[in-house]
Amino acid sequence: MIKEVEGIIIKETPYGETSKIIQLYTPEGLISIMCKGAKSLKSPFRATTLKFTYGKFNIYYKEKKLSTLISVDVINNFDNIKKDIILLSYVNYLTDLTEQVLKQTYENLYNDFISTIIKINAGLDPQIMCNILEIKYLDYLGVGLNLNSCASCGGTTDIITIDGDRGGYICRRCYQNEPIVNLKTLELLRMYYYVDIKSITKLKISSKVKEEINQFLNSYYDRYTGLYLKSKDFLKKLDF
Repeated sequence: MIKEVEGIIIKETPYGETSKIIQLYTPEGLISIMCKGAKSLKSPFRATTLKFTYGKFNIYYKEKKLSTLISVDVINNFDNIKKDIILLSYVNYLTDLTEQVLKQTYENLYNDFISTIIKINAGLDPQIMCNILEIKYLDYLGVGLNLNSCASCGGTTDIITIDGDRGGYICRRCYQNEPIVNLKTLELLRMYYYVDIKSITKLKISSKVKEEINQFLNSYYDRYTGLYLKSKDFLKKLDF
């Protein structure tokens, strides 16, 4: 049947000399689509089937099989991302991470994912947007953060820092010489978790707080998720 689906292309695979298969991430999940002749110079699909093109795709839909592309109405080419190696690196990592998270859950994460990409393309800080999505994904990976109490004793008062290896907030009683973070860092971790990504219009966070959160999440992901993504290693080198 003919079907229109909204989505973003997250993967391209060459097929023969002139065609390719794209993987489209949609509100319904992942759909693989044959794009006949899309690599030809004169094909209308050549420019509209590139990775990270966001649009409405008209397809001959085959459930759990390879669908076929009919036409594309582009919503956003994400040109700002595609021409900036740093932004592109963040989006590549978030795409790799999202694919891994989708293997662990039946929940569809499309709205948070596409909203994050839109915000990055619009000029919001890519590291902050990346960290927000990373925090939201932890629950789906089965290692969600405890944002209400000390990771060691469960106490809810006198929280003074965070530690990725120890699993979250650390209170004064359980403190073991971990670096003390800014109070704003502790507050923003909770905000990152609960914020509606679509509602974010501006970000004013100091570089120190931003880096403390990023370092914490890097450590937490390394310790508890079991994920190894080359795209994340590349980001760490950029941060360094």
